[in-house]
Order: sequence, then structure tokens, then C-alpha cells
Amino acid sequence: MSAIPATEDEKSESGGAARGRVPAPGGSRPARPAGPAGQAGPPRGAWIVLVLAVVVGAGAGVGSIVFRWCIRTFTRLLSGHSDYAASPGAANPHVPWLGPYFVLLAPVVGGLLHGPLVNRFAKEARGHGVPEVMLAVAQRGGRISPKVAVVKTLASALTIGSGGSVGREGPIVQIGSALGSTLGRLTGAAEGRMRLLVACGAAGGIAATFNAPLAGVFFAMELILGTFSAEAFGATVLASVTASVIGRAAFGDNAFLNLPGFHVGHLSQYGLFALLGVVAAVVGVGFARFLYVIEDVCDRLWRGPEWLRPAIGGLALGLVLLALPQMYGVGYPVLQRATEGGYAAGFLLLLLAGKMLATSLTIGIGGSGGVFAPSLFIGAMLGSAYGIGVHHLLPGSAGAVGAYALVGMGAVFAGAARAPITAVVILFELTGEYSIILPLMLAVVLATAVSRLLSRDTVYTLKLRRRGIDLEGPVPGAPLGAQHVGTVMEPLPAPLPAATPLADAAGLLSRSGHGALPVIDGAGAYVGVVTARAVAEALAEQPDAAPATVGRLAEPPAAVTADQPLAQALHTLLAAAGGGVPVLDAERGRPVGWLSHQGALRAVHTTA
Repeated sequence: MSAIPATEDEKSESGGAARGRVPAPGGSRPARPAGPAGQAGPPRGAWIVLVLAVVVGAGAGVGSIVFRWCIRTFTRLLSGHSDYAASPGAANPHVPWLGPYFVLLAPVVGGLLHGPLVNRFAKEARGHGVPEVMLAVAQRGGRISPKVAVVKTLASALTIGSGGSVGREGPIVQIGSALGSTLGRLTGAAEGRMRLLVACGAAGGIAATFNAPLAGVFFAMELILGTFSAEAFGATVLASVTASVIGRAAFGDNAFLNLPGFHVGHLSQYGLFALLGVVAAVVGVGFARFLYVIEDVCDRLWRGPEWLRPAIGGLALGLVLLALPQMYGVGYPVLQRATEGGYAAGFLLLLLAGKMLATSLTIGIGGSGGVFAPSLFIGAMLGSAYGIGVHHLLPGSAGAVGAYALVGMGAVFAGAARAPITAVVILFELTGEYSIILPLMLAVVLATAVSRLLSRDTVYTLKLRRRGIDLEGPVPGAPLGAQHVGTVMEPLPAPLPAATPLADAAGLLSRSGHGALPVIDGAGAYVGVVTARAVAEALAEQPDAAPATVGRLAEPPAAVTADQPLAQALHTLLAAAGGGVPVLDAERGRPVGWLSHQGALRAVHTTA
């Protein structure tokens, strides 16, 4: 395929490498060429992105088919069953004389196969994959090696097929993203477009693998891009729909769980769901921390070659599977039975702890797989046990146990990943159960809020921070971002009194050289910032607004302090409507300087 030259709007998006999270492509509004009848049409680059999004979606859909076929094939070869979790404790028909003890050897065999593969060809295929994609989008211009798609497919399928207690979402996100990145390089896409194509691959992978097109879109925008825009939404939707059509043609249009209808029969149940959301946040954060504690333990204990680590560690995983064979693979049959109330509360809690240990051990010994499905599993066990408990305490108003299992699934994932929109949408799509949407939304929002109070990082970002990588910070070695705001700020422009009429403010703003100015009240206290755009819109909408003042238009932007790293302040600056933001004194909250784009760029010139 011939290279496609970058359009002007694409070139403008390739800048901003100093910040961690860049706006999704399409955040700026380039001039549009006139279409028929004088109407504006989309730029040529936009049409190219939409076409490429469809191609990436198709590739992700085909990739998901191959990936799931590999999982099923390796599971049958190594366990003798299509899903061993559906018949835990059974013998492997290939080696019936071993009885259930074959699970001691299956992870070892799998480790001997995928360990050398990952170590030799693509070390980034180890682990759960999503953090590597987030890093590629935030700080590497969306560049992912094409080898990752092949290695991740085989390594994750071998890990899951040999008993690894991990999920499919991390691998398929990395596989689809690698396809998108490869296509972006082949077509010569600029960095902004490359990031979007990576997100399209992630969306398509989630959509096809889980039959969840909406969840794929929001997963890509909320976790991968970290921002929303019209162009990003349109492109990821196209990729997700394309992948879903292909996935449904191969797997059918079936809900993830087959559940009876639920309804909230008593208002007191909302209080019970809210409490479940708080508990789920604690469990979600605890799962994220435990995952990396086990990884640290494995790092300290292992002193041999990395390619052999999954095989030797597989012996420990085999012991866990022998004690709890329900942990073999992803474990969807066990999750289904838990939502149906098929286990006692004590055993549910045992399964919860077992999943945390089995998943953490699988990742810690060098396995390849996702943590999304384990989060759902843990949430279902927690929710079911919680539902059984409240049903005994309040038999007349507690409601069905399955409803608490569903809400627990979404809330634990939200607590671990801090992606509330994705959590709500994906549970709705995976179950097809709309009647539980209100308590699900309540619990997910509370779980997200409590998780934010308990931990700075999510299960995804914590992996990167442990390696010294801050997605919100500058790229290592970047010329802009490591400085402190106090070293690059400009003198504070003359503030506007809150009583200044809009007409006068318009003249002062036009002569100031800034697109915004600080506003103070009669006592000299800082009120906020008024932008030239806000004043112009107010005057255009209210011709008789001469008596109106800037005080009612002033809004305080997110606080920027002089001792703050410039990389963090750039997020506030780029989100500001005006041409700059005031720099506040950290103690008194009074403006002491002004941060603008020009001032930040002058810092590069000064240090060069």
C-alpha cells in the first residue's frame, strides 16, 4: 500500500509530544473545504481515517476469531475439554491415568511453549497488555511492533489453554492495537492519526471478542485515548461495528450470560447496592495491589533465565489449580453459576480469593493474559456472597442474588480500572440485562469515587508507575515538561475588576495580548478568569448587555501553582478556553503569574 501524505491538520496533531495524554485527533477544527452547493465538507484526511478505521476493525474482527480459535484449540489439547472450568476436577481424556493431577503439568507445558516465544520475539507481550497500549498512545506516538499481534495471540492462547487464570481482553486489545499501528505506519499516518488507529484496533478487538460494540468504543476512548472527540468517536464506532459484524458472523449474537429478568422491588435495595459499590471499590483496589505484590515476590524468588520462568512457575500455578480447578482458564462457566446462586457464600469467598491468587500468579510467573475477566469474576463472587448475606438479613426486601452478582462485576472492574462508563456499558452489553442499569450505575460511580480516594493509580497505570513511567508526565528526554511552572510563567496581566462592564472588558481584552484575563472582586480576592470568547458571545447574544459585568462570566480554571511540574500544568493549559491560565500561590491561592503557550515554548528556546 502506498504511503498517504499527512494533511495539514494531521501535521498539527503530531506536536505536543511533551505531554502524556494528547487530545484525541479531531480536537482541533481545521478549515474545511467547501462541498457541493457551498456546503462545507469533511477534510480529505477525515475520510482517510474513516476508511482506515473500517480496515482496522475488519482486521481486529478476524484477529479475534483466530485468537479465540487458538484458545479453544490449546485448551482441548492441554485439558481435553473445550472449557475445563465447566467440569472442574475431571480427568484429561488424553491422559486419563493422571486423573485430575494433569493440572500440575499443563501450566508447565504451556510455559515451556510460550516462555521462549515471548522472550525471543516480543517481551512486551508478557503480562496483561493494556498498559503497554496506553503507553504507546500516550508517549510513543502510537507505535507498536507488528510482531506483538502474532506473539500475543499465541502466548495468551497458550497461557489460557494451559490453565492460566487470565482473561481475553488484554491480549485482544494489544493484538488489535498492533494491527492499527502497523496499518498507520504502512499508510504514513501522522502521530495523531496513528494513535486513533491504535484506539480503533482496541475498540474492534473488544467488540468482536465480547460481542460488545458500544463497550469497545468506550473502552478505547476512556482507557486508551483518555479523551473524547467527535472524530475519535466516529472512527472507533466504525471499527467497533465492523469488528462486531465479523465476530457475530463467527460466534453468533448471544449474550455473555443467560440470566432471568431482575428488578428493584424495594427502594431500600438502592442502599444495599450503594454499600456493595463501596465494598467493591476496596476489593478492586486490593486486587490491583495484590497482583503486583505477587509479581514482586516472583521477581525476588526467580534467578534463572526469563524464558524458563513460566514453566517453573507453572508448578506453583498447578498446585492452585489442583486445589481449585475452577480457576482453570478464564472461568466463565463458574461465573455463570455464581450469578445463578449455585454456590454457598463461603465457597464464593474462597473462589474470590482463589481467583486473585491464580491471576496474580499467572501474571507474576510471566504468563500473558488480561485482568478484565478476572475483575468480573471477582466481582461476581463478591456480589453473589453479598447478595446471599443480605438476603438472609433482609429476606423480604433484598431481592435476587443474581442482581448483586451483576452489580458486583461492574463495580469491582470500576474500582480496579476506574473506567465507569466502560463498566456500565460493558455489563449491559455482556448480559443484555437492562433492568439492573440504575443500581449498576449507582454502584459503579461510588466504586470509582472510592477507588480514587484509596489509590492514585489503577490496575493498568500502576504497572507503568512501578517502572517509573507517568502517563501524565513528560516523555523521558522531552525538551518540554520537566520544568516547574514558576520558571516559565510570565508576569500577571492587570486583572479586571468584577464590576467591569462587558463592553469595557471587550476593549481591554482586545488590547491585552491575551485571550483571557484574571478577575478580582471588590476586596481584591481572585474570582476566576474571563475569556475573550465568553465576552464576545455574551455581547452577541445580549445586545443590551452593556450594564452586565465580567463577574458573572468569570470561571476559575483548574488550579495551577508555581511549584507544579509543567507537564501537569500543560493539561490545564490545553483545556483552557483562553490563551493562558493564572499561576496561583500554593498557600494563599492568589494569582502570582501567568502561564501561556508562548511562555512554555520560550522555555524550550531558553534551555536549547
